[in-house]
Amino acid sequence: MKSLWLDIGNTRLKYWITENDQVLEHAAELHLQSPADLLLGLIQHFRHQNLSQVGISSVLDTENNQRIQMILDILEIPIIFAQVHANYAGLRCGYDVPSQLGIDRWLQVLAISKPDQNFCVIGCGTALTIDLVEGLQHLGGYILPNLYLQRDSLIQNTKGIKIPDSAFDNLKPGHNTVDAVHHGILLGLISTIDQIMQQSPKHLILTGGDAEIFAKFLQHHQPLIESDLLLKGLKNYVQLKSALTNV
Repeated sequence: MKSLWLDIGNTRLKYWITENDQVLEHAAELHLQSPADLLLGLIQHFRHQNLSQVGISSVLDTENNQRIQMILDILEIPIIFAQVHANYAGLRCGYDVPSQLGIDRWLQVLAISKPDQNFCVIGCGTALTIDLVEGLQHLGGYILPNLYLQRDSLIQNTKGIKIPDSAFDNLKPGHNTVDAVHHGILLGLISTIDQIMQQSPKHLILTGGDAEIFAKFLQHHQPLIESDLLLKGLKNYVQLKSALTNV
């Protein structure tokens, strides 16, 4: 069975086409604040793939999700939007109001949670998201500006200092302003993760575009990089949802 999986974020649309757990096609594109228009340009391609279902992770508001739904209805196949639940597949959400938790974070936690293990799941994307899981209990988490957001904020608020792009490549004191900024930002985020990891024993999971950068400085925690963690969680969500619907 061929399936289409969509991850619609604030700036980027990612999709996977899979068959029997094998990824046949994968792409990621900036949607320039118009994900529906981008999807409209892809829909004819999707129509020729003989798809059986669509699973969606979307951070968009209700109005934009309705536009996405209308476009995908052209495919005439089941469409499932993942949602955050207080309790799903035994996993309990740690937020007071579950709907306020980002669907991407929920699916990442859903992908890795196990009854007898504790995890720290870090999404190294547009924001640095940190979620803690103890068995099947999500404990909540933290959201921090990522490396580049912090750098951009510093540039905007520091008169007379121009900070060009440079590598976030080590934690040593900088011998010039550019290195001092980059090393300082990286040190702050690594130190935050270290502090969280020291609170209680847990497995460290990294996902997202900057996972490799953080893994380099967190080797003492033996991090595991999961590049398609959201996809795994979305598959788990849809599989259970479909099973419950067919009962």
